[in-house]
Amino acid sequence: MDPATIGIIGFAALLVLIAVGVPIAFSMAVVGIVGSYALTGFTPTAAQVGLNAWEKSTDFVLIALPMFILMGQLVFHLKLAEDLYDAVQKWFGRLPGGMAITAVIASAGFGAVTGVSAAAVATMGAMTMPEMRRYNYDLGLAAGSLAASGTLAILIPPSVLMIVYGIWTETSIGALFIAGIIPGILLTCAFALLIYVQCRLRPERGPVGPAYPLNERLASLRKLAPILAIFGLVIGGIYVGAFTPTEASAIGVIGVLTVGLVMRRLSWDGLRASIIDTGLTTGMIFLIIIGGHLIGRFLVLTEVTTGIVDLIAASGLNRFVILFLFVLMYLVLGALLDVWGMLILTLPFVFPVVVSLGFDPVWFGIFVVLMTELALITPPVGINVYVMHGIVPDVGLVKIFRGIMPFVVVILAFVALISAFPEIVLWLPSLSAR
Repeated sequence: MDPATIGIIGFAALLVLIAVGVPIAFSMAVVGIVGSYALTGFTPTAAQVGLNAWEKSTDFVLIALPMFILMGQLVFHLKLAEDLYDAVQKWFGRLPGGMAITAVIASAGFGAVTGVSAAAVATMGAMTMPEMRRYNYDLGLAAGSLAASGTLAILIPPSVLMIVYGIWTETSIGALFIAGIIPGILLTCAFALLIYVQCRLRPERGPVGPAYPLNERLASLRKLAPILAIFGLVIGGIYVGAFTPTEASAIGVIGVLTVGLVMRRLSWDGLRASIIDTGLTTGMIFLIIIGGHLIGRFLVLTEVTTGIVDLIAASGLNRFVILFLFVLMYLVLGALLDVWGMLILTLPFVFPVVVSLGFDPVWFGIFVVLMTELALITPPVGINVYVMHGIVPDVGLVKIFRGIMPFVVVILAFVALISAFPEIVLWLPSLSAR
């Protein structure tokens, strides 16, 4: 049997394993190991499995992954999100849909120090839904805006997803972080504008909140200082070249611990819970990375990836037509797979194609993050929606998905915008020291 046929059979087996509920990490590892054994034999495969696990587990760059996750966990347990929400609400709560707009902006700010989407949804959802109920918000709009705005956490740096993408594609993580700043700000503004327009046209969907005097609003800005200081320290240091993303992750953890000690909010229980949650999340991601590299090596041996690149190159299609086909592919996969499975499964095929078509790897990293955002909120697997439904079980999944659809349209429009004007993504990294 020729290698290409073995590769196709292996890919089909992978889809079957995922469909029957085998975790994506183990599905990829099993197919990668069995496929490599069929092509190279036992000894080379066993050596490759050991070397791959050791290499990925001891990669210095990967230190950034658990450290940034720990930083986000500490921020959560220090309750800095409550300070952030209170400050933003005093400024934007009095607008039509102001509570939902506050949730969007606060989620973006929380994402700037967490990088994990589900954590942003869970934190902001539990905090803001009672307020929006009190002001008689349309529950579909309320829950939908919270689930959608949680996706900003993986676009605004530091982003765990960008770290994995950077490691897998050997793209500068620092450049990816810097590239996410302007798209993150613009998409946050677009979400807020969408809510404002909806509630301006139909005020009953999102009534205005209380207005606060100027001196009280100015005083609330002090609550933003810890978040801004942590973000400025981490991303500012990377931008000016003071330290690498790996070093920044450790400095960020030290910064959050310092803030917790100064504010007298750091407790042993919170620290222990943060470390345990970080270990569980990191272990899951490491297994996915190792499994992804095993199946990636198998696909290289079968030359399936090379064949796909050659086939697309010979098709003569415009590169933006191919990019549009990738958008459709990610929309379909996002409805079937989780975020990590979609990312690791597609990169071995897609990344060589986009590079051969002349797309910048940093730009494509932001594109992939945006498509992953859609996977987080589109049915039937949209994890953010299920997290939100767990917070408000009386609001049906269909209602939440309906409330999310306008945000899906905005994200797709934004993908088209950065495709037409890649400078939106690439301008800031071109100015940085990274």
